[in-house]
Amino acid sequence: MPRTRRDVLRAALLTAGLAVPLAACGPGYPEDPDPLVPLLEQAEADAEAARTLAGRLGGAEGAAAGRVAEVRAEHASALRREVQRANRPSAEGEPQGTQPAEAADLPALEQRLTAARESALELLPQAPRHRAGLLGSVAAGCAAVQQLSPKLGAGQPDPLDPVTTGTVEPEATTALQQALAAEHAAVWIYGLVSAFLPDDFAKGLDEGAAAHRERRDAAERVLTAAGATPEPAEPAYVPATPVTDQASAVAVVAVAESDAARAWHGVLVRTDDAPLRTMAAHALLASATRGTSWRAEANEQPAAVALPGAAA
Repeated sequence: MPRTRRDVLRAALLTAGLAVPLAACGPGYPEDPDPLVPLLEQAEADAEAARTLAGRLGGAEGAAAGRVAEVRAEHASALRREVQRANRPSAEGEPQGTQPAEAADLPALEQRLTAARESALELLPQAPRHRAGLLGSVAAGCAAVQQLSPKLGAGQPDPLDPVTTGTVEPEATTALQQALAAEHAAVWIYGLVSAFLPDDFAKGLDEGAAAHRERRDAAERVLTAAGATPEPAEPAYVPATPVTDQASAVAVVAVAESDAARAWHGVLVRTDDAPLRTMAAHALLASATRGTSWRAEANEQPAAVALPGAAA
């Protein structure tokens, strides 16, 4: 029968004649299997499947599959670093690397990306803070790359459900105020660029502004319920680059979405409250998907960010 590290330690103590309680000689990390390992294997298999599919398809669909491969490979690297850092054991007796590494077409990749996104979101509410940030970025990265093609499942998340949080920690309150500031700025930016974009942008502008107003209002409600005074919007915001035409207008909206994603990622890593994490993850995914669309419109590469919100 395979021996665990615990068994080896017990035998060594007995051989040495040491009567030390085993609990006092723990390894210093949780001894249950690391829940990130299945996500890591899934990311590795997705990357290989997308890479193979990209070689078969070529053209625009091949390029989309190729970007999926790059994004999922980056997810695998980030997850592997965290698993190795935690130094937790693998599940004994469980086969490793069993995820099928093949996809027939882009809709098959869509199913894999959706499954990966949902798996990450399922673990997020109860994860340690630093892992909540990683899981949120992995989920958002899957959603972001799906925006590259309707066959990958392009689309925005459903409207945010009302959130009732528990105690909001002081550091989470600060992070939520920063997210609120990013939402105020995004609403203002969407209004600014409407004067520089033609009518065929109207739907995207209306939906984007409405989504940011929704998240602004949700942040204000949570802050008020926590006994904090929501910071008001500034009279105006200065874009990083002047908005003078269609190209600069599209680019500045993409920046606003990146700023919002980064701010909501900051909430994820500063709270233990599960409902607030769910709200922050929803906002992160929404800005990640909308950001992909605006970067693609601006011809920025890569349009889909692998780990939205996370520090470069």
